[in-house]
Amino acid sequence: MGILGFFVLVMIVFATYAGLEGRLGRTDRRIARVERKLDLILDHLGTQQTEPELEQVAALVRDGKKIQAIKEYREFTGVGLKEAKDAVERME
Repeated sequence: MGILGFFVLVMIVFATYAGLEGRLGRTDRRIARVERKLDLILDHLGTQQTEPELEQVAALVRDGKKIQAIKEYREFTGVGLKEAKDAVERME
């Protein structure tokens, strides 16, 4: 395989990666929109989603330890910083 073949192979791998990354980004944004809508529905119904492992996060929020609460929320849920911050702020 010559240099041209190697270059073509690298370009194919790069294009495949870029395509998958774009799809994952769109999927993440769609999931975030659905989660926001579900949060609005829960707020409208006057209920809250409570998960047992998030009780520790709620306790940190009550104690005024917002940054620690955000860190714990991220660990438990695996969401990004912005989503965790928004969720902790909704708990306040």
